Amino acid sequence: MKITSILGTIAAALLLTACQPGPKAGKVDAARLIAAETDTGNWMSYGRTYSEQRYSPLTKVNTETVGKLGVAWHYEFDTDRGQEATPLMVDGTVYTTTSWSKVFAFDAKTGALKWSYDPKVDGKRGFSACCDVVNRGVAVWNGTVFVGALDGRLIALDAATGKVKWSTVTFDQSKPYTITGAPRVIKGKVLIGNGGAEYGVRGYISAYDAASGKLAWRFYTTPNPEGKPDGAASDKVLAEKANKTWFGEGWKKTGGGGTVWDAMAYDPDLDILYIGTGNGSPWNRIKRSDGKGDNLFLSSIVALKPDTGAYVWHYQTTPGESWDYTATQHIMLAELNIGGKARKVVMQAPKNGFFYVLDRASGELLSADKYIPITWATGVDLKTGRPIETPGARYETNPALAIPAPYGGHNWQPMAYSPKEGLVYIPAMSVPFGYVNDTKYIHKQGAWNVGIDTLATALPDGNAAKAAIKAMMKGHLIAWDPVAKKARWTVEHPYFWNAGVLATAGDLVFQGSAGGEFVAYNAKTGAKVWSYQAGNGIIAAPSTYSIDGEQYVAIMVGYGGAAPLAANFALPDRPRLPGRLLVFKIGGTDKVAAFPAPEKMTIDLAGVSSKGSAKEGFALYHQNCAVCHGPNASGTYLPNLKTSQMLLTEDNWKSVVIDGARQPMGMISFKQFLTPAQAESIRAYVLSEAVKAKAEDAAAMATNK
Repeated sequence: MKITSILGTIAAALLLTACQPGPKAGKVDAARLIAAETDTGNWMSYGRTYSEQRYSPLTKVNTETVGKLGVAWHYEFDTDRGQEATPLMVDGTVYTTTSWSKVFAFDAKTGALKWSYDPKVDGKRGFSACCDVVNRGVAVWNGTVFVGALDGRLIALDAATGKVKWSTVTFDQSKPYTITGAPRVIKGKVLIGNGGAEYGVRGYISAYDAASGKLAWRFYTTPNPEGKPDGAASDKVLAEKANKTWFGEGWKKTGGGGTVWDAMAYDPDLDILYIGTGNGSPWNRIKRSDGKGDNLFLSSIVALKPDTGAYVWHYQTTPGESWDYTATQHIMLAELNIGGKARKVVMQAPKNGFFYVLDRASGELLSADKYIPITWATGVDLKTGRPIETPGARYETNPALAIPAPYGGHNWQPMAYSPKEGLVYIPAMSVPFGYVNDTKYIHKQGAWNVGIDTLATALPDGNAAKAAIKAMMKGHLIAWDPVAKKARWTVEHPYFWNAGVLATAGDLVFQGSAGGEFVAYNAKTGAKVWSYQAGNGIIAAPSTYSIDGEQYVAIMVGYGGAAPLAANFALPDRPRLPGRLLVFKIGGTDKVAAFPAPEKMTIDLAGVSSKGSAKEGFALYHQNCAVCHGPNASGTYLPNLKTSQMLLTEDNWKSVVIDGARQPMGMISFKQFLTPAQAESIRAYVLSEAVKAKAEDAAAMATNK
């Protein structure tokens, strides 16, 4: 054969190879997800596997090598609100989301941006987001990336290009629902819930056909306020079990709550989907259900069939919920040796402070133990499964100082389980809260409705008193032994609101902190073995993956969520900073620029006055503003009202609060809730707090000289 002929044959073969399609982007199917436990390189779903253990078998980064971790690549986003997503990695591409439901795809090895997608959520929807305009990530299935947008759209994007394949609206957008959670895909159906219970909505989870976006089934978690069937998978079970546990008329105005805004897990062997449900609407059962009834399915773990939404079993962690003790916190599946017998279990550490272990098939309660000190109950009766409540905890007649607070003993931040160590690593917190029955409660359509007296959350005067309250608000990383039913070790944090967790077979536990430190702990002892200062607070959970023999650890950086909005006084004093994705590997040499030093905002209050009533404004502020701007206008995460230019004149204040000048940024007009005169009284109150803050700062400076 002639050389030219040989070369021609080779060239033709190379051309043919080049023309062959490569691996389809995002090619994830049922078989891959079921076998994800053995796929060590990828992180294909929110909790890595259907069991949601957030445990990686990768070992290249371990207690011996972790000290050599450096940044491999990073990316800075255009959003500066909370970053809560877990980055997924599928076949060389990292998929993640930022606040405002934006989606990004990167080359997992180099960090090169492949595509991005902005659903362009109307800023006004931010008002309905109780706990920041966050998003926890995507699901990937059959070449498609699914994201739930804050405004209720479930959007299917081409995994290779980011182009929209289909989009469907999952809730009535005239109502104050939101979506912040990550979807899951099971057997070709995309599962998504929603949030909004504080504002007055009825919770449910929906399943959509992954190919078409057509609704397959829906399961409501509370009865229909109109007393009629919905044509939903939940109709029969609600009629049989739930309807008779609700009383009065209060819940009919709000929908009852029970939103399915985060936790899901799936057992392929039993073919059971597990979901967690949220708090009542309003929180206070006196206002919601005449102070009576368990109010199913609030604060429950509910087991369903993923094909149809058919009910299998439920377990209610907090019957007659009255404290915002949701059970939407991370649900994970595991196999434990209990009493010498192997048991397939569901595990959860919900807000109420008890760690639950349930039989996965039947819902039988196996154990329930305090993972933090709590005051609202003394224990759980293992025969009835009900908490043993402390007298007076329900605050019907007298105030109750309770632990945990509505932030919970554990919030949405994911925990992790190491089957190697037999430990669950819980990002926990201990925060007290004063619950007071609101005797003047009136439901306000579309507004914050909780049924407790918000004036009780106001801070005392003086830096010393505030420091004492701050000292009672503690954060922990707890290594919990679910068999021994106790903590093996605990790490104390200086701030209470910290990040989700990753465990690895390299004997490591990774967690970020409010102070911006990303830390690796020894999984056996809790000893700190490595850290990196990210320069911004971290609340998201890390993920890890491998390519070409290199192990990478990815973390979204950017502080936010419920606590920085409503309790900034107890957290690091920093302004909002741009979100970043940091990806580490052994020997990484990428240089990440420091965030610019924050400019301390000040205004000259000389000659500034208000014709409003500061006394009236105190009550109005805490009823309408504190949940986003902090008690006593202490918040700095959203614009610090005490140093805002809008405070200087009545016209500036009215243009924002009443006329809605900043609606595109999420600050809606409050004219449906306040008169201009009431808005001016709030300004008078904030002015008084600004003057007080200046005096306290001056006194502190004088003392420190």
